Amino acid sequence: MTGTVRAVVQTAPRTFEVRAFAPPRVGDDDGVLRVEACGICGTDLETFSGRIPLRGAAVPGHEPVGVVEAIGSAAAARWGVAVGDRVVVRAEIGCGACAACATDGACSTPRGNHGFVPVDEAPGLWGGFAEMMYLAPGSLPLRIDAHVPARRAALFNLLGAGFAWAVAAPGLAPGASVAVLGPGQRGLACLVAAREVGAGVVVVTGRGSVDAHKLALARSLGADRTVDVEADDAVDAVMAVTGGRGADVVVDTTPHAAAPLRDAVAMVRPGGTIVLAGLKGPEGVDGFPVDAVAMKAVTLRGVRAVDPASLRRAIALLEADRPALDAFHTHHFGLEQAARAVECLGSPEVRAVAVTVEA
Repeated sequence: MTGTVRAVVQTAPRTFEVRAFAPPRVGDDDGVLRVEACGICGTDLETFSGRIPLRGAAVPGHEPVGVVEAIGSAAAARWGVAVGDRVVVRAEIGCGACAACATDGACSTPRGNHGFVPVDEAPGLWGGFAEMMYLAPGSLPLRIDAHVPARRAALFNLLGAGFAWAVAAPGLAPGASVAVLGPGQRGLACLVAAREVGAGVVVVTGRGSVDAHKLALARSLGADRTVDVEADDAVDAVMAVTGGRGADVVVDTTPHAAAPLRDAVAMVRPGGTIVLAGLKGPEGVDGFPVDAVAMKAVTLRGVRAVDPASLRRAIALLEADRPALDAFHTHHFGLEQAARAVECLGSPEVRAVAVTVEA
């Protein structure tokens, strides 16, 4: 490849600049992605603000979709992709040398995540806010059909989180009752995933003052009940729709909020499962009802990344041509507007749900 590649670089909190990079050189065991679109999540917002510190200036973006531009023969054989294939790329970058990396497993010594590796680590293009992104030996590109619009395909990671958090982590069974606390991207994805596997009742909670549009979207995506926690009691609502039994599974996706976690313990049925998906910060949660967890024999499951199996379930859903999923995507921006894109996601006035940066 010749010429230069444009990419956004975060150099400090709330500071993005567009730089030119040399195209990555491809060996036998790596590749290059031509980026079409890259999704944005709350982690991007917290990194942009400085709440999550970077190790150095980096090209952001860990939810890319694009076309394989170049690839080495060993990488092509391992990943099962070829030049010209449309792919999405898992956020995590493994070491690329262990058995887990060779079998889509959880690498015990990962290199990091796309969007967070510093630009001073060659070739620099580690994130999806760019025209091209480097596919390291530990990357995992997964094919997605070319007929899926790029903006819909960019939902792969958030939908993958839905399957990982609401289905795989609690072992969700058909007919089970589910309460999803928080109607953000991942909360809505948990609703979609639960519906896909045949959940019996799904309740989604949120704050009406900032989440009214997301609660409306939840209803359009199949929620049996949405609860404005500023007007109604979430625990009472869940108990009402489950006949006083409580939810089989509660997924808490709310960040930096303690009250939803306490509600989760109150609304889960005895022997049920609470999935902890919303980070609360290093200070933890004061007043967490440990005794109630013990007396109700509740299972607590922590979740973080999205496993390859859940990503594949998300890809299959996106390839099934469900136009209703397009309602997730609300805004898109070019590379020069990447800062606006991230700020858009965090602005309650904008009413954004899923946002992409596009080269």
